[in-house]
Amino acid sequence: MSIKIHKWMQKNQKTLAFAESCTGGYLATQVTKHPGASDYFLGSLVTYSNKLKQKILGVKPSTLRKYGAVSREVVTEMWEGLMKRTSADFGIAVSGIAGPTGGTKDKPVGTIWYAVGQKGKQPEVGSFLIKGSRQMIITKAAQKLLGKLL
Repeated sequence: MSIKIHKWMQKNQKTLAFAESCTGGYLATQVTKHPGASDYFLGSLVTYSNKLKQKILGVKPSTLRKYGAVSREVVTEMWEGLMKRTSADFGIAVSGIAGPTGGTKDKPVGTIWYAVGQKGKQPEVGSFLIKGSRQMIITKAAQKLLGKLL
């Protein structure tokens, strides 16, 4: 999937950026493994902590307190902050619980919330659940998210 995005971004001269929490830079790795990614890839803000989500992306402390980092509301604010900060044409924001600990009944390990979209438009915001090891959750989340991009 990343090669398809690579070719499309180069052909259409668009830019791309990520705000990553649970994937910890893995999305960026998938894009930068292709020579020439610097033509379109602006970078990834790995905001793993709530503190950086607030400081770098402008996520409101009240949103984090009310909904938690793994929520529709937080990834929406992450995406909005990403797009404002980078001026990218396209962006992905992701937060989730990769495990093996940290899950709850309402948000089990493997819960992923995301916002994916294009500048000037409302992003697609949603969630999915992935079963497996920590690395499997991260890998599959990145694949799914890149698949939603175009």
